[in-house]
Amino acid sequence: MELAYAKGKELGGLISGEHGIGSAKVRYLEEDLGSVVMDLMRQIKKVFDPKLLLNPGKVCYQLKREG
Repeated sequence: MELAYAKGKELGGLISGEHGIGSAKVRYLEEDLGSVVMDLMRQIKKVFDPKLLLNPGKVCYQLKREG
């Protein structure tokens, strides 16, 4: 799997697909997007889902950082 993601990145692609980021891709997300974009995603998640009710146990929970 890592080789496929590395090749995609080499070719200018992203790890996301039509249906977003799956559990297997989470660890590659911050690598590809960087901490600024990840922080923005966390802030957007807090605005629209402050109680973390949407997609329980999925990527957005893993994106949540307190502080």
